[in-house]
Amino acid sequence: MTDLELCRLAHKAMEKAYVPYSGFRVGAALLTEDGKVYTGCNIENASYGATNCAERTAIFKAVSEGERKFVAIAITGGHEGDDRNPCPPCGICRQVMGEFCSGDFRILLVKDHGNAYDAYTLEQLLPAGFVLEK
Repeated sequence: MTDLELCRLAHKAMEKAYVPYSGFRVGAALLTEDGKVYTGCNIENASYGATNCAERTAIFKAVSEGERKFVAIAITGGHEGDDRNPCPPCGICRQVMGEFCSGDFRILLVKDHGNAYDAYTLEQLLPAGFVLEK
């Protein structure tokens, strides 16, 4: 799986987002160590606190299937699906990544409608994170 393929899967997952309140669609594609991909989209709720982000949807799907070793995640998003610009993960999603991923876990912020990305590590986006000693 190439990085661009993962980005395009995130872009496709964004189409399934349920966003009647904000109109801000987000998609994610999570790559496991053994090459499986789990996708997710954001799912809003009238009680905003019950909303779930695309990144956590993908991670929770994978963890619920017994996966624990992750290599990378591609994330894309924008108002009404306009994903020309990078969409970084929120703080809660970064913390969840810190629970399940190592500091060198790759985070690909998709731009240009799935055709390009900026790459970071979890350590770069969650420096000195509050994580379980592994």
